[in-house]
Amino acid sequence: MRSVGVVLVLDVFSDVICPWCYLGHRRLDEAIGRLGDDAGAIELRWRAFQLDPNATAEPGDLEKAIERKYGPGAFEAMGRRLDHLGAECGIDYRFDKALRVGTFDAHRLIQWAQATHRPRTDALADALFEAYFAHGANVADHATLVDLAEAAGLAREGASELLASRRFADEVMNDRVEAIEAGITGVPAVAYNGATIIPGAQDVDTMELIIRRLHSKVAG
Repeated sequence: MRSVGVVLVLDVFSDVICPWCYLGHRRLDEAIGRLGDDAGAIELRWRAFQLDPNATAEPGDLEKAIERKYGPGAFEAMGRRLDHLGAECGIDYRFDKALRVGTFDAHRLIQWAQATHRPRTDALADALFEAYFAHGANVADHATLVDLAEAAGLAREGASELLASRRFADEVMNDRVEAIEAGITGVPAVAYNGATIIPGAQDVDTMELIIRRLHSKVAG
């Protein structure tokens, strides 16, 4: 299966406050890891998709927000299901700590990392997921985001300067528009050449099979 010079670029539409996106990323990492040497020929391109564009940097009650959107009992049901699934992937979901906050600046930070320090982008995404879901961090707070960027191996000064500006705002907004135009209305979603190939947080075996088939097709 190994093909020298062939790089498979997968677009990962995601939001850092989406529990299924966290689960999906862990499963995708495992699926890619099973490919062995061929994993080096696969590149993930993070794409922004704000699930709650109206949320702000001011923390709100996540349970109330979830139940307003999905109905009474939705928050508890989500927690029960994801606690079990997350444990299988080493994720410690703490929904009792999670906050309703906006993710616009977190997405700008990811886009900046991707454009300037691509090898650190996955580490930054992981840091954001863990901070939000395991520690109840406010991932809209600039000081928190700078700390997480540094923890992922990025320069504090560069992250701070980025957040103080409006750079990558257009990229974040355009990603969501592009996703919707491509028929993506929920995340996670992995796409290739504008077409969704993995909708949702599929199991690892399914992800591995899809990626292997696509890689073989692209490699010819």
